[in-house]
Amino acid sequence: MTPDLLRTATGCTVERAALYAQPLAEACNRFGIDTPQRLAAFLAQIGHESGSFRYAREIWVPTPAQSRYEGRADLGNTQPGDGARYMGRGLIQLTGRANARQARDELRKAGIDAPDFEARPDLLELPEWACMVAAWFWASRGCNGLADAGDFLTITRRIN
Repeated sequence: MTPDLLRTATGCTVERAALYAQPLAEACNRFGIDTPQRLAAFLAQIGHESGSFRYAREIWVPTPAQSRYEGRADLGNTQPGDGARYMGRGLIQLTGRANARQARDELRKAGIDAPDFEARPDLLELPEWACMVAAWFWASRGCNGLADAGDFLTITRRIN
């Protein structure tokens, strides 16, 4: 992954491409996002989710949809304030206490010294973790196989 490839694929700025290219290359390598089809689909999704790498955190208003994060047991948002605390973060906009916990636990099982995203969800905004968690989420939802098959609609549904 080079900064030029990242800029061309996602329309991000030179600065953002320089910031994200290396951690993104490491994350893609770690999670098998290693063919042209997989990389193209992955970059399209994270480029869209992050607004061409402008946002590593959801823009919080809250909108009516964001207000519904509060108290959602399916997201693990069981404590008052969890909706805003676990807003979408990272390049894939990981949302919810349960997803933050799962990302931490699964990365650690994979031998990655991940911080406690449940205790510090803001760390998901850092390039290293924004990239690694996006690649983990992608792979854990079977998106590599879907990209191989050209099934972009199902990829989008799994991401959202």
